[in-house]
Amino acid sequence: MRIAGVTIPNDKQLAYALPLIYGIGETRAREILTKAGIPFAKKGKDLSSDEEQRVRSLTESFTIEGELRREIGQNIKRLKDIKSWRGNRHERGLPVRGQRTKTNSRTRRGNVRKTMGSGRRTLEKT
Repeated sequence: MRIAGVTIPNDKQLAYALPLIYGIGETRAREILTKAGIPFAKKGKDLSSDEEQRVRSLTESFTIEGELRREIGQNIKRLKDIKSWRGNRHERGLPVRGQRTKTNSRTRRGNVRKTMGSGRRTLEKT
C-alpha cells in the first residue's frame, strides 16, 4: 500500500507502519485507525480495498511528507530572513531552543571535545 509516495510495509501492524510517513506519529496513526474503524494490530496485507481507501483519505487530510517539509523549510527561511535569534542559530548550526551548548550539543556542533582541567600536558617519552 502506498500513501503520499511512501510504501507501507505489508508485514507490519498498521499502528507501527503509518508513522513511517513524515508528519504522522504513533498518536496520529492510532487516531486515523480509530476513525477508520480498523484494529491497531491489523497488517497492511490484511486490509480490504475499502479499508485501504479510508486510511488513505484520512491520512491525506493532514499536512504530510513533501508539503510539510516545504512548510517547515519556509518557516526556517523566514526566521533567517528577518534575522531573528532562532534564524541566526539555524544559520550557524547551533541548538535553537535554548539548550546548553557548553556540553551536550555534540550532534549540532560536531564531535568536538575540548580538554578540561588544569592545563597539564602529557609529554611523550623518547
